[in-house]
This record gives sequence, structure tokens and C-alpha cells, in this order.
Amino acid sequence: MPALDLDTAAGQIAERVHDSDTLVVACLCAQWCGTCRDYRATFDRIADAHPDMCFAWIDIETHADRFDDLDVENFPTILIEDGSATRFFGTVLPHGAVVERMLSDLSALPGVHDAPKLRPALAVA
Repeated sequence: MPALDLDTAAGQIAERVHDSDTLVVACLCAQWCGTCRDYRATFDRIADAHPDMCFAWIDIETHADRFDDLDVENFPTILIEDGSATRFFGTVLPHGAVVERMLSDLSALPGVHDAPKLRPALAVA
């Protein structure tokens, strides 16, 4: 399944994030960002390879009301969150191998202190 787009699948995302065992992998982007648009197909392929995880594509400018506390400095920004902690929050090179490597060994991502949590904002359809 490709990444769920918050613009069109908010209900599906909300349903998936209610399960605290589901890992959330979000790409925080902007519609005007050409790099983000180019990265979308790669992010969808990664999502297809990990159907047990909730992959979300989020235009943070369209949804600024939900994510006003996120400090995104550049695009694309990836946020990986399990039921108890944000494991990664930062800008990544738009190469699939970067996210794949992080997902292959979550123990190498001990958590980001003071990082935002997406689940509360995504749990509302």
C-alpha cells in the first residue's frame, strides 16, 4: 500500500495510529517543493515494502493548523514514531536507502528528546 496522504486519507491514518504497536513513518513536505514531489514515488515504494507500518504523506503547510508546533527547517523531513517515542525527526536526503536503513534497525534510533509527537494530531480524522 502506498503512503496515505493526509489530504485524502485522514480517516485511515487516524485508524492506524490508534494502535500503539503501529510504527508511524511520516514525510513532512510542501506542495511547492520539487524535491518532495520527486521523492513521493520513492516514499510510496518504501511504504509498499512495509505494510505493517503507517506511512503518511503530510503537506505541513496545508495542515498548518494541526502541526503548528513542528519546526521543519527543510524538505523532505522524516518523522518516525513508535507508541512511546519519536525515534527520528529530521531532514533526509531524498534517497530511499536512507529511510530503509533507519527502518531496518530501529534500535539504532534511540529516540529524540523534545521531538514532536504526531499521533495526537493524526488521531483526529
